Amino acid sequence: MTTLKRTLGETARRAIAARTEALFRASGALREGHFTLKSGRHSDAYLEKFQVLQDPAATSELCGFWTAGHRLEDGTPDVDLVAGPTTGGVMLAFETGRQLGTRAIFAEEVADPDGGAPRREFRRGFTITPGERVLLVDDILTTGGSLTAMIPAVEAMGGEIIECVVIVDRSGGLSAITSPATGRVYPLRALWRLELPTYEQGAATCPRCAAGEPAVKPGSSGTGMSPA
Repeated sequence: MTTLKRTLGETARRAIAARTEALFRASGALREGHFTLKSGRHSDAYLEKFQVLQDPAATSELCGFWTAGHRLEDGTPDVDLVAGPTTGGVMLAFETGRQLGTRAIFAEEVADPDGGAPRREFRRGFTITPGERVLLVDDILTTGGSLTAMIPAVEAMGGEIIECVVIVDRSGGLSAITSPATGRVYPLRALWRLELPTYEQGAATCPRCAAGEPAVKPGSSGTGMSPA
């Protein structure tokens, strides 16, 4: 029987993390300031992922670290489909799928008609056949919200999630993602774990709020920054 080549030693994991960090630093993707993250929390550092993802060679290399862990001994992939959330996850899903030789699709954020939290849906005719093995990919993990929102959409179509993978984990150490619909727990793997503290908004919790420094929302304007 074929076996997976997914397990990496500590030396290999450290080398991958170091290379991932080098690609982010070389591109100028690591920025300092006072930022409002998508999660709503504040941070004094921000990773502008598209500074890296605009480089096809760098994107291909990063996705290659994932694909190496999802091939059987005979070279065939252990997944049938790669899926990611808009927007950065689109590029990553398609490059990962290209390398594995599988389909690649993406889930879009849609508003809850009842006023609840936004959810993710596969639209544009994307389908998952019941039993298909799915690899979920994303760029930066802060709270895990984007991946968590995708999981019910995959489960509803009968997909079997093999693993969730991200480029950078700045969550503080999440090792799994739990489905809000079924309670199932799916393994999470990151290329680079980055310890950057985040804070609740407000002078009582965020040092830069306390100093009166305006926060900006990265990526929300042509310059990449706009006041929060």
